[in-house]
Amino acid sequence: MLDMSNWPRIIVLFVLQSSLCLAQPETEDPDWFDQDTDAIFNSINEGQLKFLEKLPDKPVHHHHNTLIVRADSIRTGWVSLVQCHQHLDEFPSAQIVYNRNKIRDLRLTSHKNIARVWVEDSSVQLKNIGANASLCVEAESRALLPQADGTFLMKNGPFMRKFLDGYFPMRVSMDIKLPANLVFVAIEPGEQPGFRIDKDGQGIHFDARFEGKLETRIRFKLQAIQ
Repeated sequence: MLDMSNWPRIIVLFVLQSSLCLAQPETEDPDWFDQDTDAIFNSINEGQLKFLEKLPDKPVHHHHNTLIVRADSIRTGWVSLVQCHQHLDEFPSAQIVYNRNKIRDLRLTSHKNIARVWVEDSSVQLKNIGANASLCVEAESRALLPQADGTFLMKNGPFMRKFLDGYFPMRVSMDIKLPANLVFVAIEPGEQPGFRIDKDGQGIHFDARFEGKLETRIRFKLQAIQ
């Protein structure tokens, strides 16, 4: 059996223009380190995207974003962001690091079962993450990109829950709220089992259950207001 007792233990989760890095010391293991290590490596995903019709029975990390595209976002590219994480892995230390060129006015709005949380420059620092932990932040994100053909593109990801060279199941959901003069055109990847897409006149919602790395590309266009 492979001995993992002296290996560095790092989980990495990339979300939107941010990354969540969790570093685990050798003396305290999350529950899944107690499993047979051969079984862990036999079931590991090496990065290829695989949508899941059903998640494991044990709650997995759920990352949810609400992006509000305002009227001025079409000119500036900046949108309002509400970002929440649920069922965080239990670790003594973690940080959510954002691309400093694509985030501003970052602020913590709530947290549960985390001993200390604070905003530091373009990051959120977490200490002593307990069971069933969660947190939410708000910010401005430069996410809407004008294209040469007159449409607008929103690229999200890569989303992943990574340990060493393997990827584990997670859930990502997103709500995008649009102004009256901007309409949804298309999304990649397309809807399929494990990746549900809902559209209405005010925006788009998707819910993805997967392992590996997920990136989405969502396209919008302007329309005349009746």
